[in-house]
Formats: sequence, C-alpha cells, structure tokens
Amino acid sequence: MSHGTILITAADLAPQALELLGEYDIVYAGKTPTEDDIVALCREHDPVAIIVRYSKVGAAAMDAAPSLKVISKHGSGTDTIDKVAAKERGIEVVAAVGANAAAVAEQALTLLLACAKSVPQLNERMHAGFWDKATHKSVELGGRTVGLIGLGAIGQRFASMASALGMRVLGFDPYAKQWPEGVQRADLETIWRESDAISLHCPLTEDNRQLLNAENLAKCKKGVIIVNTARGGLIDERALLEAVQSGQVRMAGLDSFAVEPMTEGHMFQHQPGFILSPHIGGVTSDAYVNMGLGAARNALAVLAVSVAN
Repeated sequence: MSHGTILITAADLAPQALELLGEYDIVYAGKTPTEDDIVALCREHDPVAIIVRYSKVGAAAMDAAPSLKVISKHGSGTDTIDKVAAKERGIEVVAAVGANAAAVAEQALTLLLACAKSVPQLNERMHAGFWDKATHKSVELGGRTVGLIGLGAIGQRFASMASALGMRVLGFDPYAKQWPEGVQRADLETIWRESDAISLHCPLTEDNRQLLNAENLAKCKKGVIIVNTARGGLIDERALLEAVQSGQVRMAGLDSFAVEPMTEGHMFQHQPGFILSPHIGGVTSDAYVNMGLGAARNALAVLAVSVAN
C-alpha cells in the first residue's frame, strides 16, 4: 500500500534513491519542467513530498498540494524554493548539503586552471594549426592569492585544493560554523584588494545579489580571474562583461548564470575571456547518486516525523 506520492522535478532519480522511496508512488515532472507544470502535477497528484532538481517551487505549487509536508532539494542550494511561503504553510525545506561538494569544488578548480592556463583557447588554436609557444604566457598559481566567498562544504574542499597548489587562501564567510585550517579570515574589501583570483561558493540571498558588481570589480587587482560555480545572480553580468573587455578581469570561468538555461544571444557567448559550462559542476555519476540519496533520506526523515505526530 502506497504511503503517498513524491513528485520529482526532473525525468529521473538515482536507482539507489528510488529504492529508498519504494513505499511511495513516484511522479516525474520531465526534463525541463516549468513552474506551471509543477503546479499542475501538484494539483493532479497532491504529493506528500517534492524532490527538487530543476525549476522552481513556489506558493502556487504548495497551495495545489494540501498534503505536502516537505520539499527536499537534490543538492545544496535552496534559492529555487520559496522558503517563506513554505514556512507559512508548515512545509519543511531540506537540502542534501555536501552531497556534491567534491564534484563542484573540482569544477571550480578546473575553471581556475583553465583560465590561468588558457586551456580552451590553446586547444582551439592547436586544432586550427597554430603553434603559439613563442607568444603565449600563462599565469602561475603557486604563490598567488585566491579569495573565497563562502566556506561551506564546497568552499572548504576548494580551499584545500588551492592550498595544495601553493596558493595563499583568503576566506570570507560570516556564517561559517568551523573555520578551515590554512584559510586566512578576510573582509570583502581585503578579498577585492589582494586576490589574484576570486571564487564564489556562497548561496544566493537578497543581501548578496549582484555582489560582484561594477563597483567591487573596480576594487580588484587588474587581471583578476573570476570563478563562479555557485549562483549566477551573485554577479552583475553586464559589469563582468565590461570588466573582461577592459582587461580589469583577465578571465572568467563560469558554471552558473542569472537566467538558466542560457539561450542563444547571451552577452557572454562568442566573447574572448570567458570559459563557460552549463551548470554541471555537481553533475557527476557519483554526485548524482549522493544527491539523490541525500534528498530521499531528508524527505523520508521529515515524513517519518509527520506520521509520528
């Protein structure tokens, strides 16, 4: 006998996670569900839980599912869930914090190295028949300073990697519960002023939206490298484009964007100085399983408590 329906805002979930959810009916929203799709599915199936992979879950979806007890994020960032609306309705919001930390930190390091060493550009030139050894100069990261904004599971993992490269690591995170060894505490002004590279690892909030804007980019060292594997809304994209074009920013390695998916005609496309990936930092076979298991366990834990009460 089914204990209710769980809606997955995607076309799939790791088999290991589905096994945990065996006592529930599973409904998938598809590969690219819209908010309206999710509302319609909530109205049709009245889920007791939603596991959020793609799209947003707002008040309309919550109101369409009177049995809803928990919204569980398949990952760590909950900015696509209206947490205020959930709290008002007594719906718990949980996240699989740390489940994709290794994957995202590795993507951030990959983007930093690709920016410093011009890997995509040199690859393209080589395939076109050029040999740029006499003219190209890369950036050596050892001995340089990287500033990290956000020191959760991903930021801490990245800090260890940067330290292993011989980099000086500065960190800013007023909410950090534990301060990682080898990371110097710094305020934002110090991060802007002293960093040769800046990597963003914080959640998006109304307080830090467009944190990396024209004013703060102007405070940075000329030739700074910017890496963002967190949320696109942390950056004023027009200001970043202008900073890259002026040379204030040497390169930007970006895995997240203000509006996703990116569509043809975006200002970063076909622009030198940008290395782009489609928000796949946490998309590895290992992270897929870890996030699925984390999201399923978190949902089941809340549902167990609601049944007990």
